[in-house]
Amino acid sequence: MSVSEQPKANTNATSLTSELQRKLRLAQRFNVGLGALVVFLVVVVATQQMGSSGVLPGASVQPTATASGTASGQSLAAQVARNRADDPMAWGDINAPVVLVEWTDFRCPYCAVFANQTLPTLMTDYVASGKVRFEVHDAALFGEQSVDAAVAARAAGAQGKYGEYMTALYAAAPESGHPDLPEAKLVAFAEKAGVPDIAKFKTALKDAALRKEVTDGTLAAQKIGVNSVPFFVVGNQVVNGAQPLMNFQSAIETELAKK
Repeated sequence: MSVSEQPKANTNATSLTSELQRKLRLAQRFNVGLGALVVFLVVVVATQQMGSSGVLPGASVQPTATASGTASGQSLAAQVARNRADDPMAWGDINAPVVLVEWTDFRCPYCAVFANQTLPTLMTDYVASGKVRFEVHDAALFGEQSVDAAVAARAAGAQGKYGEYMTALYAAAPESGHPDLPEAKLVAFAEKAGVPDIAKFKTALKDAALRKEVTDGTLAAQKIGVNSVPFFVVGNQVVNGAQPLMNFQSAIETELAKK
């Protein structure tokens, strides 16, 4: 989801929030209108579509609103990004021309679809080549275990293993439904991810500061209208749902063409 803005940046925060909320409303209106026409077909084929593509129902891509993004001159993604060089939840050149931000929940099956089927190619083709900066933001929407898992990932990240932890956890995700993630499983994922100090990791699972970071991030995201995951901002484009690889490629290439 998003990082919250402080009062001293209230004007920029209001502009950013309004822009993201406007894009969300456009997506919702489009989906409602389309749904009125094809509701019968959706009921008949929804299960088949989800099983074959992993696309979140109602997923959509919202194109850029303006050629230059917002009044600040920065893209929406650049404005919500943490943009820290030492960020364990981010990959790629901090000065990459395109920023891709994902809001995710570790108990979300569609987040797992994106992580397992789409992200590896994006990392190879765009992040490793310096074209895209990719950031993960917390969106712990499915209960306390979602918060627990996000805390665990941050604890692994403190030892340089956030990406490996995310990969291990999502690789074990069930095909549907929200996985049960008790502490024993969270520790097992840390071991699989190669977290060097498991005792330190276990202690960090109880870290109130890490938990606050997760809950604060989730609340901030909800304030700008992000209430489903996975959710993405690619430059000035909103991508809603675990869409096929080609949709992300198209969004990225569109943003790169503006540079």
